[in-house]
Amino acid sequence: MKACSMKDSYSVLAQVVLPMQANTAGNVHGGEIMKLMDNAAGVAAQKHARTNCVTARVEELNFKRPIHVGEIVSCKSQVIYAGRSSMEVFVTVESEDAINDRKQIALTAFFTMVAVDKHGKPCAVPPLTYDADNAYESKLYSEGEKRYLARNKRKS
Repeated sequence: MKACSMKDSYSVLAQVVLPMQANTAGNVHGGEIMKLMDNAAGVAAQKHARTNCVTARVEELNFKRPIHVGEIVSCKSQVIYAGRSSMEVFVTVESEDAINDRKQIALTAFFTMVAVDKHGKPCAVPPLTYDADNAYESKLYSEGEKRYLARNKRKS
């Protein structure tokens, strides 16, 4: 199985926030953003695994600022660690007020996605490579590996 780089899985999903996605204060419901994040994580995982993927876990979902009606929401995702059949996907949500040319990070989270075969059973994923000279990629990979090993230790 040919290895894939972090860049191979990089994905962006974007949309304008509509009133039906918000509460009466004009802030988007967290669940709406979580759904978009889950879709973005699924796209990155599928690009890496080249098969269907399902969500197994969401960790460290951090809301940093509210997102308002009319803003553009971009979910940026990429696989940052791969095990045998699971992948950790880092998702960053950026909100953009296009009128005032202002972008801010609104949320981040780590999704564990599992590759499944046509029978819905976990299947192997390609190994993940990263640019060791890129401090950001190295840090993401290292932290992803630590979380992966800690989860496996808790299971046993």
